[in-house]
Amino acid sequence: MSDSTPQPAESATDTVDLERTVQREGETFSLFGLRRDSFSERYHLTRRGKVKRLNQIIHIARQFDIFHGLTPVKMRLMFEALGPTFVKVGQILSMRSEMLPQSFCDELSKLRADADPMPYQVVIDTLAEEYGRPIEEIFSHIDSKPLGSASLAQVHRATLVTGEDVAVKVQRPGVSETMAQDVSIMRSLAKVAAKLFPDAQIVDFKGVVEELWDTFEAETDSLVEARNLAAFKRFSKPYKYMDCPAPYPELCTEHVVVMDYIDGISVSHPKQLLAAGYDLKEIGTKLVDNYATQILDEGFFHADPHPGNIIVRGGQIVLIDLGMTGRLDQRTRTVLKDMLFAVAQQDSPALADSLLRFANTSPDAEDYPALLDDLDMVVQEYGKVDLAELDIAAFLASLTQLAARHGIEIPSSITTVGRALITLEGLLDEFIPNVNMIQIISDHIASSESRETMVKKEAKSLAIEGRQALHSTLSALTELKHATRMLTRGKLRVNMELVGSEEPFQQLSDMVNRLTMALIVVGLFIGSSIVYYAGIKPVVFGIPIVGFMGYIVAFVLGCWIVLDILIKGRKRKR
Repeated sequence: MSDSTPQPAESATDTVDLERTVQREGETFSLFGLRRDSFSERYHLTRRGKVKRLNQIIHIARQFDIFHGLTPVKMRLMFEALGPTFVKVGQILSMRSEMLPQSFCDELSKLRADADPMPYQVVIDTLAEEYGRPIEEIFSHIDSKPLGSASLAQVHRATLVTGEDVAVKVQRPGVSETMAQDVSIMRSLAKVAAKLFPDAQIVDFKGVVEELWDTFEAETDSLVEARNLAAFKRFSKPYKYMDCPAPYPELCTEHVVVMDYIDGISVSHPKQLLAAGYDLKEIGTKLVDNYATQILDEGFFHADPHPGNIIVRGGQIVLIDLGMTGRLDQRTRTVLKDMLFAVAQQDSPALADSLLRFANTSPDAEDYPALLDDLDMVVQEYGKVDLAELDIAAFLASLTQLAARHGIEIPSSITTVGRALITLEGLLDEFIPNVNMIQIISDHIASSESRETMVKKEAKSLAIEGRQALHSTLSALTELKHATRMLTRGKLRVNMELVGSEEPFQQLSDMVNRLTMALIVVGLFIGSSIVYYAGIKPVVFGIPIVGFMGYIVAFVLGCWIVLDILIKGRKRKR
């Protein structure tokens, strides 16, 4: 697919319509207002340029006739036609099943940034412009056939004048400016839509755009990728089986990365790996274990581990293309570790607790019972399945949907982790199916915590809980001081409610009633006996009538008390 997009004629009417401002509650939002900040100046963004780009977007959308229905395949093709920005949006949306039906997410997950290759002369001209000198002074040879061509950049094999075999990644001319325009337009539209329709699904789209905005510069600045390569090279040094290309910092620019050329076998060719004597299960196990180290221990990980980015060479697993990386802080890593371990151990309560700690915001107190009910359903469905059958994509999608329903904001870095894990799971399922990713991660977590580490962790936990308990005690003493002052001034009112007190009070009431009836029965027996010995007439069967009636009533009431005790005792046992 060509990167060129149609250039429709720009009418004055379209420009006026597109530049309209939206007024709501006395506040004005300019759809395409542009501040002259460093970002705008860097990427040469202008109001006219943004309007022109929006016209292109609308024109392509009309070509796919999206206003008369949009199928998953049509949506994917449209995103590809719209260019690299929308390819990235599609990749993010593929993980947001709370926004799109699952069929759309599945189709968008197929998006890759592949594109038709740039002409060789464009590559040469771009390199010459970047270095400001003849490329013959740097490269003795550059292959005319690219190793790979993506919508953002193109990679060629080359040889330096000093003899090193390298890969040269050249960014497509103008792609960063186009992406800057797209992201800026989408960000403006998402902000306005969120103001106008606060309860609509578009509010979730704002989160997608903000995630894209956060990663934009990392995606378009080649110097960031060069630094990522250097950092990952240092990380891989202790692992003999793990590596990545080394960058050549003196030859890297904002639009060019020069790194070692890696000649090996992609994991997407398992038959070639087997023919070369490799053990697929060993490759998969080491890859997943190292990936767990990246995410959970270092907090710096390769965010796009698809088969094309993983090469086996000389007994080493080499990760290439460090343009997309993720970072996690210590707190997020700890919670994520507990969460994955809970899934592996099929510990539903721990999984629920981890999700609640996972969130940046606390749930509404009134919504808390409903949140727990939803959590129970999720852990019941996923927390007890066999690890080999756990669908990570569906599991993460369920958690994301649950969080969205209850207004819990999950960090965008976690979305990146989720996409990476799903990509890695798909790789294993297709090429190395005998490797259980969750089990390996669980074993990694268990083995990474030594006895000393566990003792320190427990001591830290006790210290935190002790500190919280101390503050709670001091707070309670302060409240007691205020209550005492109010009591001495006659200003204290107490509203007391005994939760669950109905049954104890009912039992107490029954006891009092029985005791009262027993006293009556005893009184009747004693009174009737006095009358009997007094010989008060008239008599029946030698017993005074008054005494006889007293005995009858006492007998009936005594039987009633016994039956009442037996019947209610059986009910309680049930």
